[in-house]
Amino acid sequence: MLRIDRVTAEHRASAIRLLQAQFDEHQILLSPDRLDAAVSGMIENRERGTMLLAHEDAQPVGLAALSYTWTLEHGGLVAWLDELYVLPPCRGRGLGTALLHAAQNIAKSAGCAALELEVEATHRRAENLYQRAGFEPLPRARWAQRLEASGASASAGRSRSRLSGSGPS
Repeated sequence: MLRIDRVTAEHRASAIRLLQAQFDEHQILLSPDRLDAAVSGMIENRERGTMLLAHEDAQPVGLAALSYTWTLEHGGLVAWLDELYVLPPCRGRGLGTALLHAAQNIAKSAGCAALELEVEATHRRAENLYQRAGFEPLPRARWAQRLEASGASASAGRSRSRLSGSGPS
C-alpha cells in the first residue's frame, strides 16, 4: 500500500539515500556533506520548501522536493519541483504521478501561484508525466552558474555596494 508523508527529521536518512540515488543516476555531483546540509535545511525551515517521501509496504520508494521562491513573473510565491524520483524497480506503477499530485496539492495549499520544474532534454518519460498532469513547456532554457560559498558572499557584498551607490563602479 502506498503512503506519502512529509519528510521530517525521522525520514532524513531515507530522503538522502533516495536523492543520492537520483543524483548518481543523472550524474549530478554534490558532496554528501552538502546534500545532508541541504536536506536538513529544508526540514528545519519549512519556508524553504518541503519534501515528500513515498513508502510502499513501509519501504521508501520515491521522493518529491518542492522549493519555494518569490517571483515577479507569477506575481508572488511559486513552488519549484526541485526533485521527483522513484526507484527504478518501482517505476511504471503510478508512484511518480502520486508524488506529483501530492506536490501539486501542497503547492496549492501553500498559496503558490504556479508550480515550475525542469526536465532533462532526453527524459521523455518525465515529459509525458508532466504533460499528462497539465504542465506546458516554456519557450526558454534554464541556465545556472555555481557560486562557491566564499565567492558568493564576496560577490553579494560588491553588488550591495553598487546598488547603494557607495561602492566602486
